[in-house]
Amino acid sequence: MQVRGAAPDHSSIKEELDARFRAPLVAYFMRRTGNAQEAEDLTQETFARLIGSATFDKAEEARAFVFRVASNLLRDRARLAARLRHYPTQPLDTVAGDTVAGAGFEPRLVEGLDPERVLIAKENLSEVLACLDELGERTKNIFVLFRLEGMKQKAIAAVYGISVSTVEKHVMAAVIHLAKRFGQG
Repeated sequence: MQVRGAAPDHSSIKEELDARFRAPLVAYFMRRTGNAQEAEDLTQETFARLIGSATFDKAEEARAFVFRVASNLLRDRARLAARLRHYPTQPLDTVAGDTVAGAGFEPRLVEGLDPERVLIAKENLSEVLACLDELGERTKNIFVLFRLEGMKQKAIAAVYGISVSTVEKHVMAAVIHLAKRFGQG
């Protein structure tokens, strides 16, 4: 996208991105959101992330990189929407704070987070995510949204522009793959 070693010219990069990817990105986002204004906003946000990325000019396949950024952007928006639905009247800065826990919160009911336990949990999560990578990005993202983020299958279907049945198939494929890999299948 740019000459190596030269200072980045963001306006020329933006023009090149716009000429090459605007129409496909707007179409991609339109299929998933059904809203022209949101599709345009998401396209602009994708361009902003690409311009700010240190690895974009090193990407072997620019189109795949662009759509990976777009997919991640949709996933981020879906997570935010899920959080906002879960805490509709709470300001975002109080969602993680004491106001959510309430006065009846008893810290002794929470398991300890000693360093060994945290390390084991991170290693286990890394193994699971690596295993899910074998299934492909879409299946992995759908599984993560459903199982880890707690997003409803209907909402996931709307984000990806697919049927609830297809979401169920992706989740089931991931569950079966994980069960086989970790010896419970």
